[in-house]
Amino acid sequence: MRRLSNLLAALTVCLLAVSCSQIIPRPDFDARTADQTVKNLNFTNVKIDRKPSAKLLQPPKDPYILGPGDVVEIEIAEVSGTLARTFVMPDGMVYYNLAGGVRAEGLTQKEFASRLTEALKRDYTKPLVNVSLVEVRSRRYWILGRVFKPGIYPLRQPTTLLEAVSQAGGLFTSAFSGVTEELADLSNSVVIRDGEILPVNFEKLIRGGDASQNIYLRHNDYIYLPSATSSTVLLLGAVAAPQAIGYKDSLTLVDCIAQAHGPAPGAYTKQVVVVRGSLDKPQAAVVNLDGILTGKETNVLLQPGDIVWVPKRPLGLLESTVKVIFQDAARTIASGEGSRVAGGNQDPVLSIPLSSPTSE
Repeated sequence: MRRLSNLLAALTVCLLAVSCSQIIPRPDFDARTADQTVKNLNFTNVKIDRKPSAKLLQPPKDPYILGPGDVVEIEIAEVSGTLARTFVMPDGMVYYNLAGGVRAEGLTQKEFASRLTEALKRDYTKPLVNVSLVEVRSRRYWILGRVFKPGIYPLRQPTTLLEAVSQAGGLFTSAFSGVTEELADLSNSVVIRDGEILPVNFEKLIRGGDASQNIYLRHNDYIYLPSATSSTVLLLGAVAAPQAIGYKDSLTLVDCIAQAHGPAPGAYTKQVVVVRGSLDKPQAAVVNLDGILTGKETNVLLQPGDIVWVPKRPLGLLESTVKVIFQDAARTIASGEGSRVAGGNQDPVLSIPLSSPTSE
């Protein structure tokens, strides 16, 4: 009887152990579960081709396309009292004289003048309509970061990158030392077009005078010159709250991800990527976060300027992965800094470098 009781007790313990192993893990990511010993990362150099194409160095040859906000001056030749200055309305229409509303958005000045002429033929005999573009408001570019006058600028004429930096007052200079290099991180400055980083080397352009880097800007281009003194780690990818993590005395990978409330559901945490170095000479390390959390591997130290990227699926080629990470970082920076400027807040809420060259 006693043997049977012992057997039942042992069976009960086994059943409890099995049931506990099937309990759904806590949603909270607890950094304390990881081994607190740390090691430095071992990086692999990643080769990325960033030479501007000949097309980027050519001024745009397409005729100007009218858009909402553009100011135009209209006159019917040889008809007194018809000279008027107006603008393209948010609905894309221009309201002028007896013609009423005539669509201008998406048309060249010549095309709009032709369409306006047709509308005026109901009230004028063979009208000759002149349309002049007075002020460009629908075409613009953004330049933010460590320049004297960051903001949104109209793209009135073909404009090069150097001209844009000059219009923004040049690189921000310390009021005390007069040094610009310590304030603007040229090695990680970017031009973003349609969510993609253009292959421009700011160091060669601004410090070396390399004309092959002086590309022409397009509508909605975004120029960002980050601070060289910012101390943050940019956490992106499949995490609960992608963000810039402040770097103080030290920061480990587990602590960094814990501050973003852990990986997102479905994240592939066996291959977390850490990117370090400049845009032209990046280095990457792949870390098994699962191994760290289960005690099979050692936690790793991060450095200011690192990008930590948690993938949703197993990685492909490291070069392709780093390109995706840079694009993700660029979109995050553009969205955050652009929203700040559009909202009228001139004080930087957050300065996020894409990455900063650091010594091992």
